[in-house]
Amino acid sequence: MATRIQQKNTAAILEAALDVFSTNGFRGSTVDQIARAAGLSKPNLLYYFPSKEAIHTALLDGLLEAWLDPLRALDEAGEPLSEIVGYVRRKLEMSRDFPRESRLFANEIIQGAPRIAPYLSGELKTLVDEKSRVIRRWVADGKIAPVDPYHLFFSIWALTQHYADFNVQVHAVLGSEDIDPYPDAEAHLELMFTRLLRP
Repeated sequence: MATRIQQKNTAAILEAALDVFSTNGFRGSTVDQIARAAGLSKPNLLYYFPSKEAIHTALLDGLLEAWLDPLRALDEAGEPLSEIVGYVRRKLEMSRDFPRESRLFANEIIQGAPRIAPYLSGELKTLVDEKSRVIRRWVADGKIAPVDPYHLFFSIWALTQHYADFNVQVHAVLGSEDIDPYPDAEAHLELMFTRLLRP
């Protein structure tokens, strides 16, 4: 069992690495940068994680489990339009609350997903297939307007994660870093998806 110091140092390394990787991407990040950000020497960091790859993998492992939770919460027994809009809201909240994690994930995808390809074609695909069958049943029952479930999910991901992954662009266009885009984004996306899906 890890000591309190070991737990503290591990947490500091992962927190620092999240900043470094989400800013510079995997290729642009170094162990030296992460060690400096964590306030540790490089040899001390390497005591906990043998490589940059090991740190990155630990971060992704923690992220991927949480990343599926909003979709898992989509309930077939619920009211379809409310369930889908609720999913949109949860994804937008993740962008607001976990922007570094979103950029970490986006950087991994942009690089061709070398470390998470099995997850994408395995656990993620299985869950999306399952929820797509739910969407198709709702369409067949006339509870929502006809829509391709896969492209619906792609649209939700793009429109919600944009606020984290392109945060600099969002604030530049809005004209100030002090503007909180999320209340208006939530209202806009709720209206858009309600209009799209209302039968």
